[in-house]
Amino acid sequence: MAAFFVLFLTTMSFTIPTSSSRAVPLPSTTLAAAAVRDPELVVQEVQRSLNTSRRRLGYLSCKTGNPIDDCWRCDPDWAENRQRLADCAIGFGKNAIGGRDGEIYVVTDSSDDDPVNPKPGTLRYAVIQDEPLWIIFKRDMTIQLKEELLVNSYKTMDGRGASVHISGGPCITVQYVTNVIIHGLHIHDCKQGGNAYVRDSPGHYGWRTLSDGDGVSIFGGAHVWVDHCTLSNCRDGLIDAIHGSTAITISNNYLSHHDKVMLLGHSDELAADKHMQVTIAFNHFGEGLVQRMPRCRHGYFHVVNNDYTHWEMYAIGGSAAPTINSQGNRFLAPTDRFAKEVTKREEAAESEWKKWNWRSEGDLMLNGAFFTESGAGASSNYAKASSLGARSSSLVDVITASAGVVSCKKGSRC
Repeated sequence: MAAFFVLFLTTMSFTIPTSSSRAVPLPSTTLAAAAVRDPELVVQEVQRSLNTSRRRLGYLSCKTGNPIDDCWRCDPDWAENRQRLADCAIGFGKNAIGGRDGEIYVVTDSSDDDPVNPKPGTLRYAVIQDEPLWIIFKRDMTIQLKEELLVNSYKTMDGRGASVHISGGPCITVQYVTNVIIHGLHIHDCKQGGNAYVRDSPGHYGWRTLSDGDGVSIFGGAHVWVDHCTLSNCRDGLIDAIHGSTAITISNNYLSHHDKVMLLGHSDELAADKHMQVTIAFNHFGEGLVQRMPRCRHGYFHVVNNDYTHWEMYAIGGSAAPTINSQGNRFLAPTDRFAKEVTKREEAAESEWKKWNWRSEGDLMLNGAFFTESGAGASSNYAKASSLGARSSSLVDVITASAGVVSCKKGSRC
């Protein structure tokens, strides 16, 4: 991931005077302001949303108890009301509006021949524009990107109504931008890119060093929401967030066939990641996964109502004293008797990690799974927020039943 910093210094030489460079980092004060002062209050908001959706079960046949889905999936006219999705997020990324206030842009061309001068109608042309855009796809398509897809601020990629695969090349990078929604995409078999020029706005392109090959890389970004995507088999992480990124929700995704699934926090030494706040909700961690679901550093991580049906080493890990609030998840341990523990502390003696705030409330442990808690003297707010999730694990299979890309047809509910 260190390559990104070198990259920023290099790209500055290629700014075209007509536009400011999108490679310029967001100010640290901007990223810090995106983090909420009391994360436990956001946890309580999530629980209120869950409780509201659950109370509605039985009143409408489409209600699932998943507050994000119940916000939009009951609408048979979703295709005419696409941008309403932006008001459905919960958790730390709830204010990610993407392209809600902009025009709808239709991708008609699946090619990616020129990362510096992309053709109108392509996905790359759409995501680099300066104005807000809600990007949809005219038909089913597979997009093999030639280089990383550098997404500008206030963009939504909405795959509903088409089967859209981003695969076989470098994938999506959200670097030093804000307000991005990624919804309904198949993202898989992502490769390294770099040692090439790539455009990130109409007025700027620059030299990219080698990327890591993530499915979705969030680098110094804020207000980002990744929802209902299906991700697998990338070179590095499926979804990684580093270098001060914050205000993120990762929800309703289906993740499978991968080793290092999700890295949240660049290094133990990077103080900027202390502002990182991430909600990980309603995801299905499926077959062929090994570790990092997620692996956390420094910040606050609310892991709620996810279904963990496979891991080979561990599910949730971390270092550098992150706060991990695990609520209402279902953990099915592997048959390997040495891999039953959900948690793993990295690079710390027990005398140190015993002080880290790692809590499990209402989690369902199956096949010998166990969560090693730690942390003394949790705040009363933390304890109150945690207690609200104690009843939720019984609904995990219902809440996560539609994790991943949802098949949607115009004129009917998704």
